[in-house]
Amino acid sequence: MLFDTHAHLNAEQYNEDLNEVMERAQEAGVSNIVVVGFDRPTITKAMELAEAHDFIYACVGWHPVDAIDMTDEDLDWIEELAKHPKVVAIGEMGLDYHWDKSPHDIQKEVFRKQIRLAKKVKLPIVIHNREATSDIVDILREENAAEVGGIMHCFSGSVEVAKQCLEMNFYISLGGPVTFKNAKKPKEVALEIPLNKLLIETDCPYLTPHPYRGQRNEPSYVKLVAEQIAEIKGMTLEEIAQATSDNAKRIFGIN
Repeated sequence: MLFDTHAHLNAEQYNEDLNEVMERAQEAGVSNIVVVGFDRPTITKAMELAEAHDFIYACVGWHPVDAIDMTDEDLDWIEELAKHPKVVAIGEMGLDYHWDKSPHDIQKEVFRKQIRLAKKVKLPIVIHNREATSDIVDILREENAAEVGGIMHCFSGSVEVAKQCLEMNFYISLGGPVTFKNAKKPKEVALEIPLNKLLIETDCPYLTPHPYRGQRNEPSYVKLVAEQIAEIKGMTLEEIAQATSDNAKRIFGIN
């Protein structure tokens, strides 16, 4: 059984056919999905989905692109939601230097606040990183994020950076890009990182794997990610599915 550790089924791209998308996921062997909320509307929807479906869990946090919009009330709300039995992680949080909506210093401040919150509520964290690797690694070290650990979501960095993250109690999650023909780094990471530290995800509706690249992504396609990793590691799909599901349940505290 497959575990999609990072999906945005709360996105408007699924407004018309969400039930069919979830049915296709289960038909493809996806037993669990974590839906990630990253602002007020998406967190609310993630909670609704987690409460309505046994196989869906929620991750709640604040996206770095929108860090400038986060208030103390928002942080208090996330802390309150963290008590819910279906909330399994805090995030996605981190740094995004690609877009310039939120100044870097504000992103860093909001990132640190969420790490401290996660330590307070004893939940793992889910990291969004875009063009900010060294600052993210530094902040994770300075804030002793290893205390709760977490997931480097849709990891696109080098094997060397991945190993630094492993040392800080993080799992490496790979998505659609590992299936792209010219994606050298994700393939190297898939090969080098120990199986007990790997996770799989879609980040749907984004980062659709080959051969559907350019179309809307969905959780059923996480099987394509698992198949590619199996090929890289010289293992069976079943072995990858079992190991990554076990890893996901371990980090998220799901029995």
